Amino acid sequence: MNLLYVGVVSNTHGIKGEIRIKSDFSDSSIYSVGSTLYILDTPLKVVSYRRHKDYDMVSFEGINNIDKVLKYKGEKVYIDKDNLEKPVIEDLIGFEVYSDRYIGKVISIIKNIKYFILVLDNKNMIPYIDEFITSVDYELKKITIKEIEGLINENWYFNFISKNVWWLFNWIDNRKSNSVKTSYYKYS
Repeated sequence: MNLLYVGVVSNTHGIKGEIRIKSDFSDSSIYSVGSTLYILDTPLKVVSYRRHKDYDMVSFEGINNIDKVLKYKGEKVYIDKDNLEKPVIEDLIGFEVYSDRYIGKVISIIKNIKYFILVLDNKNMIPYIDEFITSVDYELKKITIKEIEGLINENWYFNFISKNVWWLFNWIDNRKSNSVKTSYYKYS
């Protein structure tokens, strides 16, 4: 079984065994009725799903009491990657990035309001948009990019500064508009 991190159970909802999952997973079809989620290595079959505010509200087969879901509070939620019908952006974690040379390995993905950002093991960040990504090979686990001046910074000091400046600007934008959300996906 090849498990992929989806989110975390933030709390229960009501007394009939419904849980709240905090997740920004890119494909909400993982919650379709009949699909299986894994919490504490326990397979749980989804019987109902709805979106409520920033949460995915899910009920499971055979669980109709709050006492049966309290043990899942605060636990991580996974899906079996092999059961996905199509590739998702989270699949790119672990892929190697190349231009005319090796750039780095994707270690996490940041979900911004407009696009995803690939974070590499050498602290470089590459926007996942057509202007930079030329091809993705799922069999070779390889991403080919069009490298433009300033995209890849070989000096770690400048990478550190640019990352923190990017974070500062993002924080200022979030303060101006609470509708902007940033999420982080990490390999777990």
